[in-house]
Amino acid sequence: MTLLPADPHVITVGADLLGEALDAQAVPRTPVEWRPPLRGTAAALARVLADPRRSAANELAVGRLLSARPQLVGVRPAADALGLERGTFLHAGPPITWERASGPMRGALIGAVLLEDMAATEEEARRLLAGGRVRLDPCHHHGAVGPMAGVVSPSMWMFEVRDAEHGGTAYCSLNEGLGKVLRYGAYGPEVLERLRWMGSVLGPSLRDALRVTGPIDLRGLIAQALQMGDELHNRNRAATSLFLRELAPALVEAAPAHAAQVLRFAGGNDHFFLNPAMAAAKVSTDAARGVPGSSLVVAMARNGTDFGVQLSGLGDRWFTGPAGVPDGLYLGAYGPADANPDIGDSTITETSGLGGFAMAAAPAIVKFVGGEVGDAITATRSMYEITLAEHPAYQIPGLGFRGTPVGIDVALVARTGLLPVVNTGIAGRVAGTGQVGAGLVSPPAEAFIAALNALAFDK
Repeated sequence: MTLLPADPHVITVGADLLGEALDAQAVPRTPVEWRPPLRGTAAALARVLADPRRSAANELAVGRLLSARPQLVGVRPAADALGLERGTFLHAGPPITWERASGPMRGALIGAVLLEDMAATEEEARRLLAGGRVRLDPCHHHGAVGPMAGVVSPSMWMFEVRDAEHGGTAYCSLNEGLGKVLRYGAYGPEVLERLRWMGSVLGPSLRDALRVTGPIDLRGLIAQALQMGDELHNRNRAATSLFLRELAPALVEAAPAHAAQVLRFAGGNDHFFLNPAMAAAKVSTDAARGVPGSSLVVAMARNGTDFGVQLSGLGDRWFTGPAGVPDGLYLGAYGPADANPDIGDSTITETSGLGGFAMAAAPAIVKFVGGEVGDAITATRSMYEITLAEHPAYQIPGLGFRGTPVGIDVALVARTGLLPVVNTGIAGRVAGTGQVGAGLVSPPAEAFIAALNALAFDK
């Protein structure tokens, strides 16, 4: 008796060169996808996978994320919305000090100090920040998120998004547009002039328009934009158009003196919807927080120096590793030497199943971040391996209306060795440079390994 089939058949695991050689010889084979787990995670992974709480905890956490119903309900100054006091500045990513802050983070903080009239000159602002006479705190610690440097000061206006299902609230600043802008670390006169106009005209006009429209269903708008070619991180063209279609009549009615100016500003900025989308993602992932034993990632964020993650089962603790420099396309004469390490809270989109996780819905994104259309599809497909669910509302036409992969499980990241796909803008490393490109970036494995170890062994 033999255990071998009549015709030889080979199973290959990894070993691409061997597989190609067998194919050339027409030898029947079955390729099996396999990757080694992240180095140094074996003991922690075994402990987390054996935790009797994990399955039910993850089901509860991801269920809350999927059932969140984010609605835009208002636009308010940060002093009012967040109780932000003079001398307190929020920033993107995990906690950072002035001494460790990157160029664009420093530039944005200098600009915010000048905006709040706490200093008359750049040098005076630097001394104030270096002297520790202001408070720096992550946006995430205040139920908020901010793109790139993510700096928020009391006079800045914020989108207010409420979860109609679970009752949470999240905030994000208004989008300044492209070019020389505060979020990329620019702080020249034109930047401050724009921010002051946003505080005196744009914010109040949007507030008044929302009083006419009532709450705007962001979940439905995002779902529609995905089917129109957006992925809601680096491509928001359809979403911005849909958003302005909702707002335009109300703007004309509620703010007739400024409606044309506001619509011209927002309509000329394809990323205008990114900020309410980020707040929608934040309020959705926040709904999944605080479930003991859950290995679900509820936040990924970068401050230009560190990349940090938070888990549902571990409260507000950050687990960090060094932020990497994105690989992508550069503007003009800029190149990798001009790039700052990854920065911004906008990875909250990936955390909620959008952005890099939804690239298959946005084939045109490759013209902005590099690669081929097939790369975008492959990126999305790979993320199903590290997530707990498929989003019931956020669907991808090119994948047969399959829901986007959502609910990053730190245990699956460790077991597969696959890191989340992130697409992002690239900030210039020198304060004041602005955006120098866009591309893809790999998060540091160290952050996920540290989170897994804490979940496994910390009491």
